[in-house]
Amino acid sequence: MTATRRLPGARVVLLVAALALLVGMAVISVGIGAHAVAPAEVVRALVDYDGSSDHIVVREIRVPRAVLAVGAGAALAVAGVLIQVLSRNPLAEPGVLGVTAGAGFAITVGSALGVAASAAGELALAVVGAVIAAVLVYSVGRRSPLRLVLTGVALSSVLAGVSLGLRLVLPDVFDRYRFWSVGSLAGREQSPTTLPLLVIAAAVVGALLLSRQLNAVALGDTVAHVLGANVARVRVATLVLTTVLAGAATAVAGPILFVGLIVPHLARRMAGSSVPWLVGYAAVLGPVLLLLSDIGSRVLLPTGEVPVAIVTAFLGGPVLIWAVRRYGAGAL
Repeated sequence: MTATRRLPGARVVLLVAALALLVGMAVISVGIGAHAVAPAEVVRALVDYDGSSDHIVVREIRVPRAVLAVGAGAALAVAGVLIQVLSRNPLAEPGVLGVTAGAGFAITVGSALGVAASAAGELALAVVGAVIAAVLVYSVGRRSPLRLVLTGVALSSVLAGVSLGLRLVLPDVFDRYRFWSVGSLAGREQSPTTLPLLVIAAAVVGALLLSRQLNAVALGDTVAHVLGANVARVRVATLVLTTVLAGAATAVAGPILFVGLIVPHLARRMAGSSVPWLVGYAAVLGPVLLLLSDIGSRVLLPTGEVPVAIVTAFLGGPVLIWAVRRYGAGAL
């Protein structure tokens, strides 16, 4: 994969600009919805709460939803960076590779068995399902980027079919799953998300700490050994972090595809060839993309909201086609 080289000073400036964009998108996101709130009123609700209807909407609904978008966006984007760097495959993405489907399938089975009644239970099931899916897809399709994507799509289809069968046979599972099945941030702001968001934050920090060694592994096994990196340990740690991030994001927001595909390609334009900077940019740009998609989900239809996963799929489809056309048949 080719990457643009940038001076450290330029990277800092771009990162500050990305952070400013993130803050701006968060403020806009908090103000837009069925009941619009002016940006100045949003700020007042945060610093001088008076209990008015606008302030209640901001504090109780919009801010938790924005925090959820930031956490899920960062998790999916960083997971995408990790799996792309590890596999040296620009087509890799947790959703495309079946990791998100694995997490969703595990939650469906957990609901059928009655063990997904809490946030901790859903998080554990999502992570386990993501791990199993990642191992299966990587073991079958690791020889070429296109085969990896096809394996992930095939596994996602199989798991979706089995999940649908369970939901049709078990009405209680259907009632629980239909709220969660379409990736969306609407209606989830009141759900217990503290534990998953803490897990996401810890995993993002872990990715940043691991990124220097992953930078060496990205140069090839021989170079990594010369630089003192433990290649096997770095690969295992990267896969663990990827599945934890994807599983936690799926547990709190449902299956949202393509964030982990789009953001690494955007971040690579700004970060150059440095994996630590790539992870840092992804942790900022992922929330920006998901906040932007969430805003779009609220304004696209005058009669109601579109699930945010549909918006990210609409954005990510062309990016996947572009990436397949550019990289699909080649070894990276």
